[in-house]
Amino acid sequence: MELSPYIDLLNKISVREFASMIDHTLLKPQASFKELEKYINDVRQCGFACIVVPPSLVEKAREIAGGTVRIASVVGFPFGNTITKIKVLEARELAASGVSEIDMVMNINFLKSGFLNYVVKDIEDVVKESKELGVSVVKVIIETGLLTDEEKSIATELVVKAGADYVKTSTGFLGTGATVHDVALLYKTSRGRVKVKASGGIRHALDALALIAAGASRIGTSTGDAIYGEFVKLKESSSPKPSAY
Repeated sequence: MELSPYIDLLNKISVREFASMIDHTLLKPQASFKELEKYINDVRQCGFACIVVPPSLVEKAREIAGGTVRIASVVGFPFGNTITKIKVLEARELAASGVSEIDMVMNINFLKSGFLNYVVKDIEDVVKESKELGVSVVKVIIETGLLTDEEKSIATELVVKAGADYVKTSTGFLGTGATVHDVALLYKTSRGRVKVKASGGIRHALDALALIAAGASRIGTSTGDAIYGEFVKLKESSSPKPSAY
């Protein structure tokens, strides 16, 4: 990917601002406590928005982090077809564990079947439970790789209607990951009523910049440390060199 289309954006965003847009994500089932500690250190050192971990690792993450980083977790992950009562219970338990943010998966079966009221209620109940118990941000994963463009737009409208804070592209486990096309579509549909999180298959700083340019406010990635390092190098290479005269 060429840097030239994103030079202005690169110069506009500081390293700190860029880092604050990254959700450093550790959701793979084989992750160990040692790897969790490494990811938490990444969040501390780089200044990422949060670390995202599965529900079973929240308590351990809190123990390791000692209140130094924001912790996010997931609800109905990764398929979204857990019944609403279970999603609400997950949200309640996560809130009690002290998470700051929740990324929930929309019920894709019901969206594709046209049961849109169910989809809204499913999200709405999780949002209500989460916010009442102190969770500051709820993001809804719609799994763009499994949807048509029309369905992506419908899903975004439902996320808005249900009162969530973000519409998110992907889990990273199903279908395709984040694309510029999808982020631009979600951003256009949202019209500023919710923010857009791009997630799934994002491995490089230029990919992140392209998605931010398309409208993403958050980048979800398991390689935040590498992306951060690339971004710092890009900033250094694009800075004007002092004259020798």
